[in-house]
Amino acid sequence: MKHRIVVLGAGYAGAFAAGSLARRLAPADTEITVVNAEPDFVERMRLHQLAIGQDFAARKLADVFAGTGVRLCLARVTGVDPECRTVAVTGEQGVGELAYDTLFYALGSSVAHRGVPGVAEYAFDVTGRRSALRLRERLAGLGEGGTVLVVGEGLTGIETATEFAESRPDLSVALAARGELGAWLSPKARRHLRQAFDRLGITVHEHTGIEAVEPSQAIAADGRSIPADVTVWSAGFAVHPLAAASGLEVAETGQIVVDRTMRSVSHPDVYAAGDCAYAIGDNGRPLPMSCASAGFTSMQATAAIIARLTGSKVATTGLKYYGNHISLGRRDAIVQMVGEDVRSKSWYLGGRTAVRFKSGVLKGSGWSVAHPTFGMPKRRRRLATGPDRAGVRVAA
Repeated sequence: MKHRIVVLGAGYAGAFAAGSLARRLAPADTEITVVNAEPDFVERMRLHQLAIGQDFAARKLADVFAGTGVRLCLARVTGVDPECRTVAVTGEQGVGELAYDTLFYALGSSVAHRGVPGVAEYAFDVTGRRSALRLRERLAGLGEGGTVLVVGEGLTGIETATEFAESRPDLSVALAARGELGAWLSPKARRHLRQAFDRLGITVHEHTGIEAVEPSQAIAADGRSIPADVTVWSAGFAVHPLAAASGLEVAETGQIVVDRTMRSVSHPDVYAAGDCAYAIGDNGRPLPMSCASAGFTSMQATAAIIARLTGSKVATTGLKYYGNHISLGRRDAIVQMVGEDVRSKSWYLGGRTAVRFKSGVLKGSGWSVAHPTFGMPKRRRRLATGPDRAGVRVAA
């Protein structure tokens, strides 16, 4: 029988991994199935652009994996049984079950409500295509003078607020920050950020925690009411409780605890990458949830799977977080580098140069997913034979 590899999720981590595995493992020995709820590859880093009304071509996953031998299963994952090595799914074909020999878990994350009353009922977010389209429809219905409150001063909150303010100057855009805006940036980058907010007319409510969201306002911790026809919640990410419910060992965050090769510490047939993996970086700290981390962990997990299946030595890839690239609308941006202690360096890029850098990152990430057969080797590696998986064979 062929070795069955099931990849859960086709985001930055999952789509890259599926293409890489198909590119390097012989189809005579392996069967690769990708399970994803959406038919398109979702560029999560551009969802705030989608929400404000900008359009960009969607990549059909069926086209992405055409000719690779990867099987695409459009369904939602409802359960994982690591003891029986099965995955329960629900899709257009109804309820089903997939068996695996190796599981690549890359289901990502969603918005963290943090138990704040009204967030689930009244707030919007940009963590998924459907939620971004729902927000897009609501914003399109707002007339001149409509109020938008973005909650959260992280990368998503900053990019969302600036994109909305630049694209819709007729709206009154505000951002609620629990601390100081851009406190984690270097002093020069922080000044750049504040100047951008001033230029775009964004009101900043610093040291303001939001304790409730209502249909037309948000209630701050000090009792103040902040007008908001639309509240966009970007106060962090959370992983689905599916991993914890399945019996996999997880951290307090619900992320799957993995070793240096992205292998589950409790179930060796399971690998995790992206936001759902609790991975320790080269600096000894947990990697942050980000597209960059998804790329690093996906490359490491893929390399480990291929090596172990073909009987070769597992190579380690770098797990280092280099910095943040932050869009401030379409004409401005910040690139902030960080050191090993994850503290911002004094040096940063801003303006048009940073815009070109960020554009290159976006295009590069999308291109790598859309071209899974690029660099396809003439001879792909076959699985090792024998119980010790020694003696790698090569097939044409």
